Amino acid sequence: MWPVRKTVAVSNSPRTGSQTRQRTGLAVAGLSLGTSLNPLNSSMIAVALVVLREDFRLDVATVTWVITAFYITSAAGQPLMGRLADRFGPRKLFMLGMGLVAVSCALAPFSPNFVFVCVARALMALGTATAYPSAVVMVGTLAKLADTTSTRPLGRIQMANTSGAAVGPVVGGLLVSLVGWQALFLINVPLALAALLIVRKAAPPDERREQGKIATLLRDSDIPGILAFTGGMVLLLMGLLNALPGSRWWLLGGAMVLAVLFAWRELRFDRPFLDLRLLGRNRPLLMVYLGFTVFSGVYYFAFFGLPQLLQEAAGYNPGVVGVLMLPLAAMSVVVTPLAVRAIDRFGVRRVLIAGVVLLTVAAAALWLLTASFAVLLVLVLTALMGVPYGSVSIASNQGLYLSAAPEDRGVAAGIFQTCRYVGAISATVMIGIFYGTGVTQENWGRMVLVMLGLCAVTFVVSLMWRERKAA
Repeated sequence: MWPVRKTVAVSNSPRTGSQTRQRTGLAVAGLSLGTSLNPLNSSMIAVALVVLREDFRLDVATVTWVITAFYITSAAGQPLMGRLADRFGPRKLFMLGMGLVAVSCALAPFSPNFVFVCVARALMALGTATAYPSAVVMVGTLAKLADTTSTRPLGRIQMANTSGAAVGPVVGGLLVSLVGWQALFLINVPLALAALLIVRKAAPPDERREQGKIATLLRDSDIPGILAFTGGMVLLLMGLLNALPGSRWWLLGGAMVLAVLFAWRELRFDRPFLDLRLLGRNRPLLMVYLGFTVFSGVYYFAFFGLPQLLQEAAGYNPGVVGVLMLPLAAMSVVVTPLAVRAIDRFGVRRVLIAGVVLLTVAAAALWLLTASFAVLLVLVLTALMGVPYGSVSIASNQGLYLSAAPEDRGVAAGIFQTCRYVGAISATVMIGIFYGTGVTQENWGRMVLVMLGLCAVTFVVSLMWRERKAA
């Protein structure tokens, strides 16, 4: 049980205060571990594609569905999980999600065919999608209990996200080479169970949330709105990813139709899944979403485009490329706690703008790769790119927290993560277009120009962001 804060002797006791801070720190650690599972599994599956193709006798197009299923479920599921966290409690939802991850990953190695592998990946994505929204909803309570600012726990959660993506290819390569693709699922079982048990033990109980008859809760849950949003997001991402060759425009057209139906529904329903009227009045939150989407596009241009350039144009083998890309993630982890302290001192907006300026400088410096692929130059450039990623990411996270109303932070955090996926997928589509005529230094130079244009958009949006005024 948590200490009773109403009791003067307990709340004033230094020992009890220290115990409370330790428990909140442990709770943040559990939330961070759960949050890291989504980016970890997003990145480490890349090294298993060849093995999966051989084991299930698949072609290149078919095997990519193991990635597509995860991306689509994550992007569409995060806002829904966020709304559930807002309504029924983040602690319960987080533990339920980690339980789903553990069960699906324990059964996945016994999949009789590739379809079951993709289903297991989708279930894993749905389970991990509960983590970040639940963590954001709990941040306020944890920060108060630890007597600190919200940037501290948010910074640790952001570091977990970055670290998960960074170590994914390395961990995945070791597991696949030593055990096989099955190990990529099995490794999640102890991690998910550890996160579940830590949060169960250390996180404070959920505040009083909605209760009542299941029929009433379902009636008030805006099921048609949720289905329209989820369906539209799935069709949009499938269209962007060209998941069904020859049907891209049909998928995008269907997404537009569902988007119109979703807006019509939400504007008419008393308790909408996503209050579009409120969102329309909340300009700071819209600016956070727009800025983070465009920023993610710039980042993933480098994250996905640069390794291909180093392999095909520079001739480095995949192992060397992994080492050359490591400074990007490592530097972002180092920068994040520094950015947290800067936010506490200078404010979110100044750190955000400074980070975008650094992003522009780093993107411009990547043009040097049109002239040289020297190892030292590549290491410096990837490290330089990690600096704005760490600072802009945590500033955007904090901007989201400040811009969203407390009762809507779960769904707001879910949409925030969807913005990351939309930016990443848009970047991969554009990379495919630029590299369509060949992975060359000339085409890389053109991509850098596009990155600089996106940086300019991000800068303008950052200037427009202001902290939301309390109601």
